[in-house]
Amino acid sequence: MLELVGREPPQVGAPTAEKSPWIGEDWLAFWIGLLVFGLAVAGLYGKDLLGWAVTTSVWTDASKSLNTASKAYADLGGLAALGLTYAALLGVLTLAAIALRASVWRFALGFTIVFALAYASWIAGSYAHIAVVTPADQQKFGVDWSLKLTNEAGFIIALVAGLIIANVFPRFAEWLKEAIRPELYIKIAIVILGAFLAVTAAGKLNLATSLVIRGVAAIVEAYLIYWAVVYFVARKWFGFSREYAVPLASGISICGVAAAIATGGAIRARPAVPILVSSLVVIFAVVEILILPFLAQTFLSSEPLVAGAWMGLAIKTDGAAVAGGGITESLILAKAASEGIHYQPGWILGTTATVKVFIDIFIGIWAFILGWIWTNHINKDPNGEKARAIEIWHRFPKFILGFIITFAAGLYLALGTSFEPAKVTAAIGEANVFRVIFFILTFFSIGVLSNFRKLWQQGIGKLAAVYLLSLFGFVIWVGLGISWIFFSGVKPPLAG
Repeated sequence: MLELVGREPPQVGAPTAEKSPWIGEDWLAFWIGLLVFGLAVAGLYGKDLLGWAVTTSVWTDASKSLNTASKAYADLGGLAALGLTYAALLGVLTLAAIALRASVWRFALGFTIVFALAYASWIAGSYAHIAVVTPADQQKFGVDWSLKLTNEAGFIIALVAGLIIANVFPRFAEWLKEAIRPELYIKIAIVILGAFLAVTAAGKLNLATSLVIRGVAAIVEAYLIYWAVVYFVARKWFGFSREYAVPLASGISICGVAAAIATGGAIRARPAVPILVSSLVVIFAVVEILILPFLAQTFLSSEPLVAGAWMGLAIKTDGAAVAGGGITESLILAKAASEGIHYQPGWILGTTATVKVFIDIFIGIWAFILGWIWTNHINKDPNGEKARAIEIWHRFPKFILGFIITFAAGLYLALGTSFEPAKVTAAIGEANVFRVIFFILTFFSIGVLSNFRKLWQQGIGKLAAVYLLSLFGFVIWVGLGISWIFFSGVKPPLAG
């Protein structure tokens, strides 16, 4: 098992050789993410270069669970699409492993197993009895009950599968370590995510500019409160060092795994630190998605957009937040319909997505601010000299630049060109297929690195106490209050 609990743990998935990598994970994520985005954009010009990628649908018959991203490649079939997707990722990521001076053969063999187990988890999470949310979908798939977790349950299953390997088969986990690279996977996913969120935002910007303005104001107010309070609690009440308090405050207050990794990199925290925080983020996100939508249905059905914004401000991963928004929308629309009120679908989920868009942008801004503070005020030169501007650049997480580029480009394609919105959405959707896969790989990898005995020795019990106190003590309720301030009285349009 890769050691996470020593005084100076190595970088996650670090190469065994003494030589330094030719290129860092940040830049690899930057270029791989832009490669996927570029291939997707080619679809707008008649070159469908990613349509062969595999996607997974909600299923009751496993033979019908796999499909191609584009109908143009439907003749390939789901299994062939899965094989092509694996081969493409193996090729690109093996080149990345070479650049990182990893053991190529161990990476290739390990990644084969990691991909198989992670994607099997995603397929399992799409089983109808797990994923179906609405009564209409239950009828469609012929199931009389469901856990109503959406196919985002695949992330949970991937995490659990990784946890089993880490804690029951630690030698196997050690053998897989070359391919267990959650930081690389999540950074690539974040770069691709920029374009997906841009297209989502473009649709909502055209329909509801006021929601965007309200969302920006809400996240600024919320996170100026959240971050400072969580940081204070971690430092003063629990005695954590800055190295732990910063990623923990960012993970709880901004956007979960992505924020913990981005800000951890900005202050050059040991790689073990954001991994520990990320494990907690995922676990608590699962708890929130199982509780908050039902609270929203019970107490906020008369204020549907407050409920949508609350999901975006309270749930700390993109996938879980959007899933929570989707579940909340289904529950509230069903309750409203039973009372004779028929809202147009999409507005509650759209509010959640809009809030999350600006939260994700805030990651890059906050990472830059923290990098500047640490360079000039925390890790100062022993001779008292101020750090040069170039040092701030060195500390800045480069993959965030990729996120900004794909977001800006996606927004331009959606709003500044003559392409039909549906065509832009379809093209970016093919890139988003890979974003989902990299998320799955991240969740699985976090699980494999989460050996509970070693995590407990590292102090995850105290981290969990900070998270529990902060999240359920004030973050959720402050988020609810701010959502009420900015979105109360604003109703979705009625259907028809």
